[in-house]
Amino acid sequence: MQQFEESVYQLIVETSTNLPGDVRRAINLGRSMENRATRAGLAMSTIARNIKMAEEQVSPICQDTGMPTFIIHTPVGANQIEMKRAIKSAVQRATKEGKLRSNSVDSLTGANSGDNLGPGTPVIHFEQWENDYIDMRLILKGGGCENKNIQYSLPADLEGLGRAGRDLDGIRKCILHAVYQAQGQGCSAGFIGVGIGGDRTTGYELAKRQLFRTVDDVNPKPDLDRLEQYIVETANQLGIGTMGFGGEVTLLGCKVGVENRLPASFFVSVAYNCWAFRRQGVEIDGATGAISNWLYERGSDVSVEESAGQGAEDLAAAGGAADAEASAAAGESREIVLQTPVTEEQIRQLRVGDVVVFKGEMHTGRDALHKYLMDHDAPVDLNGAVIYHCGPVMLKDEEGWHVKAAGPTTSIREEPYQGDVMKKFGIRAVIGKGGMGPKTLAALQEHGGVYLNAIGGAAQYYAECIKNVNGVDFMEFGVPEAMWHLEVDGFAAIVTMDSHGDSLHEGVEKDSLAKLSAFKEPVFK
Repeated sequence: MQQFEESVYQLIVETSTNLPGDVRRAINLGRSMENRATRAGLAMSTIARNIKMAEEQVSPICQDTGMPTFIIHTPVGANQIEMKRAIKSAVQRATKEGKLRSNSVDSLTGANSGDNLGPGTPVIHFEQWENDYIDMRLILKGGGCENKNIQYSLPADLEGLGRAGRDLDGIRKCILHAVYQAQGQGCSAGFIGVGIGGDRTTGYELAKRQLFRTVDDVNPKPDLDRLEQYIVETANQLGIGTMGFGGEVTLLGCKVGVENRLPASFFVSVAYNCWAFRRQGVEIDGATGAISNWLYERGSDVSVEESAGQGAEDLAAAGGAADAEASAAAGESREIVLQTPVTEEQIRQLRVGDVVVFKGEMHTGRDALHKYLMDHDAPVDLNGAVIYHCGPVMLKDEEGWHVKAAGPTTSIREEPYQGDVMKKFGIRAVIGKGGMGPKTLAALQEHGGVYLNAIGGAAQYYAECIKNVNGVDFMEFGVPEAMWHLEVDGFAAIVTMDSHGDSLHEGVEKDSLAKLSAFKEPVFK
């Protein structure tokens, strides 16, 4: 069991820090499809750089290491009770060493267990088979993309697509709608697994299991193979693009499975996965507990293509080129360097498409903090402050706290609070991913605030910009939800909602809905 536990630990580290070869090839293909001189092209370049940094530093690709989900086939007679203990011990170790973020939270109290263990976590599915070795597969699917999972009960009326019936064409409409509703909140360009049939529970399980297929495999069912190819091709015509910035690449892969169902029920379940498609698997010798084979091509064998430029320079070039005519008309530079705290006057000068490079202190804030601040005072002066929607991976040693991963979290969860919190404390800028809604946009206009989109999943890219941890408050919320005070330099993000009522996210969503409507007519009968 000691060697088995070490094998599980190696699997966790590889999955968290090194994207497999088939995913890297898909991302390379996506990069070739996006125009580098656009916001979407910039996002792809940043993604490629982040993948390489995570591999070199053996650190999490994305700070949200998700819900560890294991699917394990064991020989008849294997002691699954002891195996489960070893898996939990390996998860604890990986969390302690910063390869996983502490993500297990009590659903009633909000208390974080601190070690990724608790009722229901990690998820472990055992199945017996008649081979003499163990097949263990792991997927780390973050909360941002998990929140964009969706399940349809047919028949259904779908926005932009009309009636979806109980047939292959109705299934087609559901999948397209699933891609549309994700927008940039699921960190596109993404991958989707689809489960047709089953019940409410098994349909979602079937969908998630499709994500264990390789990106380049061929569905053995001709109708489903045709559907998979159609979905990828059509989704990339919706104009959502990488990070929801608008562009050519919205989807990198689609895998569909089917199971029988009850006559009265017809579910189509979609499991959306971000570009940081972290899944890997191993064969483990049943006698020794050692890894005998890796089931997916390891990422180190496939390079990611990087551009020559990097950092704020790339961001500025992409931000400007994406709106070149407007920029020329305004006669403005598209890159602005701001030292925190910032003023309302500085914020009012920013427009959608501007690239802002921050220097100084910023503060992390997620769900627990925003809820708290609605009814309490802040522990620090937030007048002119920048709030970063981020739940970092942190490690502490004798020298203090160190940031191991620090990409943005999905911002829309803070929509009920954000505008009120900004006005209450004088916050001028918010950084996250995926955009926010009309309540926040109205508050930005009234108060003089701005929302900036960082590149989702680029946890190493942004961790490099953090030069010091100045302090922390609310550790009782757990590491991801605590309020970290971070000193940054060269932290670049793109303005996507400004104080003049403009929202890139709103525009992309409207445009993609119009394009979605073009696919109403039956394709599969």
